[in-house]
Amino acid sequence: MNPLRRSILKFLGGAGVTLTLPRLGFAEQIRILPDAGRVNPPPGGGQRSPELQRLLAGLVPGPAVTQGSLSAVWLQAGNSPGRAPLDILTLDEGRAASGLTLTERAQASVPEVVAENRGKAYVLLLAGEILIGGKQNRVLREDLLLPPRSGPRNIAVYCVEQGRWNEGRKDFESRSSVVQPTVRSHLLEKTGQSSVWSEVASAQRELRASSPTGSYQAIYDKPEVKAHLDSATHRLDPAGVPAAVGAAVFVGPDLAGVDCFHSPSLFAREWPKLLRAYALDGYGAAATAWDEKAARVRVETLLRSAARAEGSLRGNAGVGQLFELAVDRSRGAALIFEGQVIHLAIL
Repeated sequence: MNPLRRSILKFLGGAGVTLTLPRLGFAEQIRILPDAGRVNPPPGGGQRSPELQRLLAGLVPGPAVTQGSLSAVWLQAGNSPGRAPLDILTLDEGRAASGLTLTERAQASVPEVVAENRGKAYVLLLAGEILIGGKQNRVLREDLLLPPRSGPRNIAVYCVEQGRWNEGRKDFESRSSVVQPTVRSHLLEKTGQSSVWSEVASAQRELRASSPTGSYQAIYDKPEVKAHLDSATHRLDPAGVPAAVGAAVFVGPDLAGVDCFHSPSLFAREWPKLLRAYALDGYGAAATAWDEKAARVRVETLLRSAARAEGSLRGNAGVGQLFELAVDRSRGAALIFEGQVIHLAIL
């Protein structure tokens, strides 16, 4: 590589762009990753979200359930009147209805893929959902609500398969997989790609699920992990709590995270894959006595703190806005559209 070419690449190294430079009469595509070591500071901006405050004011911690090292406190919606829930499909439902497509860009680059909703309903993509295929597996960086007939949109992703860049495939599929909370929390921090790769490698070592290409999906494909997920999750079903719109999940005595949705129906449909992701953090952990009373106090304190938290509001490739906040020692993100919180995650 000549000095001029090296200088250009060095200058653009943090931009996350793909370029084509001439070389000996033909084009060579060069992929440049964004700055892999940068971590954004806690959300600021001094804003508060009235939509989030309304949601949290109406949440009531409901029944609790425990299975092994995993416990959940169901979060129920209050009786305050609200808008009618939107007709929203999950990522898997959108694909099954042949309305949602996910593909590589024409000039493929690591931090972006193309999503298009050709259907008549909104489609919700969750931060942490794994996309299988393309030139390498990716994970969604943030929540995204695609409107009906959205047209193609570039969406932000991280790579979770460091050792593959396959030229033969452009489309992605979903296996209802979400990265575990210890990895998903890094997405809320807007961490760098190298940090995500480090977390993926750490998770593979901890769960002893190696992959020739460093694919996170290998964790879910391991037979022992599948057996653990079946045994760890079968009791944590919100079907008996019809007003449940979310859950606060504990691994042992520690609060692993909170996920809450704008309707019981959407929560029930998104919950199975989120539950499996939470159960990954409990893999190999011994079942211990769970202090339900202390756990409820922890949940109520967190929700009150989140209602008072200041953060920043921004748009993304979908409709609505993301309200990002720091609460206690956790990060949170609320996807807001038409006066409603579609999804809240605190990790």
